[in-house]
Amino acid sequence: MKLAPVALFVYNRADNTRRTLEALAANTLASETEVFVFSDGGRDEASWALVREVRQVVSEFAGAFGRFELVARPENFYLERNITEGIAQVFETHDRIIVLEDDIVTSPYYLQYMNQAFELYKDVSRVMHVAGFTNLSLADTPFYFTPHMSGWGWGTWKDRWNGHFLHYTTREEALQGLTSEDLDAIQYGGVFRCLGSLDRRPIPWDICWELAIYRAGGLCLTPGRTMVRNIGLSGGTHFRSWSLLQWYEFDRPPQQQPLPLTRVENPVKDPDIEAQFARAITDWGIRYTPLGKVVRYLYKKIKT
Repeated sequence: MKLAPVALFVYNRADNTRRTLEALAANTLASETEVFVFSDGGRDEASWALVREVRQVVSEFAGAFGRFELVARPENFYLERNITEGIAQVFETHDRIIVLEDDIVTSPYYLQYMNQAFELYKDVSRVMHVAGFTNLSLADTPFYFTPHMSGWGWGTWKDRWNGHFLHYTTREEALQGLTSEDLDAIQYGGVFRCLGSLDRRPIPWDICWELAIYRAGGLCLTPGRTMVRNIGLSGGTHFRSWSLLQWYEFDRPPQQQPLPLTRVENPVKDPDIEAQFARAITDWGIRYTPLGKVVRYLYKKIKT
């Protein structure tokens, strides 16, 4: 079986980076896997000090994988450019890729799951994305297909990415040609407010990929139970939480057993699972403590 390379994107969180690499190195296929670490540069002397600390941590794992390369950015690329240019670089020599950020702790069987998925669905063009994370916890469903992509520990093939991904620069450009029915479907009736990301500058890569998959009528192969855990929610680039006020329902440990996959000749989305997702993703999966409910109530009163 051809093994996909891993592209790991890091910036200034040494502890998270270490935990991510420790988990990846504990994977069953780690010693045979190529790993490219794209380390973004600092913005000022304080951030450069953190970047140098991260790069020192990264260097400690050079012998843990089949091949290991550190790509040290000489300046601050920012997350979106670091990821999109890193993916393009890997695709110069490979036809599939696994993408991790510096806060994704993987199951010991994560690489096994991803590589099996790549082989099973390499010639099923409608399957455009392989997810490592799921918002659901399905006891009797090892995997499913959905139009929604998850960007926590994911992968794709070169032909899908190069054939469909566009990094939009404006909301108008991103939504051109889509109807109100399309927007409602993408946002699951309004509970999944992902299109708000289009107002950020630069526009995050993941909403661009979400729209690319939707426009192509694509599907994402997704595990029934998560194969990864995001350990950086309290300090991420695009997400922050405050534990006194709220908690994240999907903060679950990754599955510790192999995930059985089979080939489905004509994959389709499951309406029941789509409905479960819509319920689960309400408020982005954030659930509020008693204090958080009070603060949220007062905030809404002030806003209105």
